[in-house]
Amino acid sequence: MLSDIYSELCEKMDNMEDSSNCSVSVLTWEQVSRLNEVLTEPVPVHGRGNFPTLEVRLKDIVAWVRSRLELSGIKVKDVRLNGSTASHVLVQDIGWSYKDLDVIFRVDLPHEAEFRLIKDVVLGTVLDFLPEGVNKQKITPMTLKEAYVQKLVKVNTEQDRWSLISLSNNNGRNVELKFVDFIRRQFEFSVDSFQIVLDSMLAYYEEAETPMSQAFHPAVSSESMYGDFNMALSHLRNKLIATKRPEEIRGGGLLKYCNLLVRDFRPASEEEFKGLERYMCSRFFIDFPDISEQQRKVEAYLQSHFIGEEKSKYDYLMILRRVVNESTVCLMGHERRQTLHLISLMAFRVLAEQNAIPDASCVTCYYQPAPYVQDHNFSNYYVANQNIPTWLPCN
Repeated sequence: MLSDIYSELCEKMDNMEDSSNCSVSVLTWEQVSRLNEVLTEPVPVHGRGNFPTLEVRLKDIVAWVRSRLELSGIKVKDVRLNGSTASHVLVQDIGWSYKDLDVIFRVDLPHEAEFRLIKDVVLGTVLDFLPEGVNKQKITPMTLKEAYVQKLVKVNTEQDRWSLISLSNNNGRNVELKFVDFIRRQFEFSVDSFQIVLDSMLAYYEEAETPMSQAFHPAVSSESMYGDFNMALSHLRNKLIATKRPEEIRGGGLLKYCNLLVRDFRPASEEEFKGLERYMCSRFFIDFPDISEQQRKVEAYLQSHFIGEEKSKYDYLMILRRVVNESTVCLMGHERRQTLHLISLMAFRVLAEQNAIPDASCVTCYYQPAPYVQDHNFSNYYVANQNIPTWLPCN
């Protein structure tokens, strides 16, 4: 049975030269067991203000949303687990924990009405997770959005048509529900290119009467959007960085690339990545040309990807600074220096927040802040030249 599913899925994949490069594989029992843990583990969705924390299981919210979408007339082609969580299921303990719980619903979104309907369905599902005793009749969709939604994104262009609703988790493990008609680029690097199809697991939870075991469990398939599943899995196991056409990625994949480096991943080909780093930097500065945009983007990335890992922030910023310094060829000299100064200032602030430098009252700095820095936390500091922050204790 498993071999039949594997063969059928491989035949559906186009642009494959031969079966050895098939992008699809079937999960082992060990992987299915890990997937079951992810889907059944209670996840808190934290409410703002006086709204209570909701305890949800991924399998429940996914099943409810899918069922209600189909009852509303939106056919769900399949449901997939995506991103770092899918990587965790395939290879456990590679030196980094998975963050957001990314789920993709593949649907058709021909009109604006479908986008609105999806939002209503998700918010209605959140309403049903509220505990007994809450007067749900008085809670509007807008109130629910303000209380539980971290991000609400809609993209409707000729190349991309999808929406994202992210439910808040204060520990950085947001429940991210993504509804995709088509999307031009579905991965940044080979190690985060995996998508695990959840339909067989959801059917098992709904219909099976016996507990899941090695002898009796559903067949679950996984696909690498990178192309060659075995190669991408080898990259993940050996902590190797590989990508294709980084200039197609919004932001060039630069921030994720540095995140992989700080977690002891290394380029699969050092020589190749010297050229790819230039593409990453070029695309990053095309997408975020203004210094304030760069600051917001990097700070948001730190906030969402380093919760509970504050000690790694400084190392991350120093790696980012090195890559920008060595590989940026698209900026004027003063723009490049401006960005390098910004990254150094951010690193300096990280050290200050960790009490790794002397108290601010005992720090002598060489220059006043650059005029483009608006953050008052930087008002007493500046970085001399292009080096990392420099301070001297008061006498």
